[in-house]
Amino acid sequence: MKAFYGDLKLGILGGGQLGRMLIQQAINYNVTVKVLDPDREAPCRKLCNEFVVGSLGDYETVYNFGKKVDLLTIEIEKVNVDALEQLEKEGVLVYPQSRIIRLIQDKGLQKQFFKENDIPTAEFQVISSPEQLAQSHIPFPYIQKLRRDGYDGKGVYRVNDESYLPSAFTEPSIIERMVDFEKEIGVIVARNESGEVKTFPLVEMEFNPEANLVEFLITPSTFAFEVQMEAENIAKRIAETLNIVGILAVEMFLTKDGKILVNELAPRPHNSGHQSIEGNVVSQFEQHLRAIFNQPLGDTACLSNAIMVNILGEAGYEGPAIYQGIEKILKCDGVYVHLYGKALTKPFRKMGHVTVIDNDRERAIEKARYVQQTLKVIA
Repeated sequence: MKAFYGDLKLGILGGGQLGRMLIQQAINYNVTVKVLDPDREAPCRKLCNEFVVGSLGDYETVYNFGKKVDLLTIEIEKVNVDALEQLEKEGVLVYPQSRIIRLIQDKGLQKQFFKENDIPTAEFQVISSPEQLAQSHIPFPYIQKLRRDGYDGKGVYRVNDESYLPSAFTEPSIIERMVDFEKEIGVIVARNESGEVKTFPLVEMEFNPEANLVEFLITPSTFAFEVQMEAENIAKRIAETLNIVGILAVEMFLTKDGKILVNELAPRPHNSGHQSIEGNVVSQFEQHLRAIFNQPLGDTACLSNAIMVNILGEAGYEGPAIYQGIEKILKCDGVYVHLYGKALTKPFRKMGHVTVIDNDRERAIEKARYVQQTLKVIA
């Protein structure tokens, strides 16, 4: 492979905030970056060496884009995998590999992978029709998820009893037994081509109940050492079984009786790792680059207590974004603001995040709550 800091051209499929933060790190390594995204106003447009407007789902667009780079990676899973497979056959490096993206695009295949490899997960059933749903063996209430294209809480429906069935999804889906969990947790793991594997310390997550996406997370965790090690070992086992090259976010539930169940995977940098930019020795974005360039993986240790607060568009506002209260939070020590370059806000759109760093955990939590209450994205 060409030297990553020299002639190598890195292509990123997707030009959103994850790509933007990946480019911010790639600049430090002098990497040439080319981005494909359907939105000509995408957050990456001003940071990359070349920005191409085009559909991520179109075979010819993805194939032609990939032919002009040496190594292709993703910041979103919803891409044309057939084009990636063909590019791999023709010698373009695709990390994560196309077979892994294909698996993770389909929640049914993902669940079967867990089952076949003895990875702990909630009881599930693959559903192909409303009739099959009505005859399910999983008791009410349960969660129905579309097999494809669900994200950030979209494509998820809670079926409480029979009266909910007429409103359920009719497309192919899975249903899962409801998990009585203590906390949603996450571990990010990286693997390079040489087989070196490293995990980031476990993070604890809190979700926005209205939008069903991560609003607040904290690391390091205060859960028992054994719980943290078990979660990290599960993440390592998944990365090694998949033989993934790149970074993998493993979202899990810690149940009230102390069991860990894997919920979903994301084969890319993830919302649950944003705090690593300031909170860890190496960030998830640098680690992903190290992994796909087959360089030694970095030290993932926590530097301090770190809390990440997602900055979401306020309900009832749509239009050019105004960040109300930003001057107030910037007066606080250990507060780091990341805006994603999205000109327009709408309810619950991810507009940025703030990381709060403090050696005192309770003080960090207090500051993070202040950020949540003070910084509002309106129009």
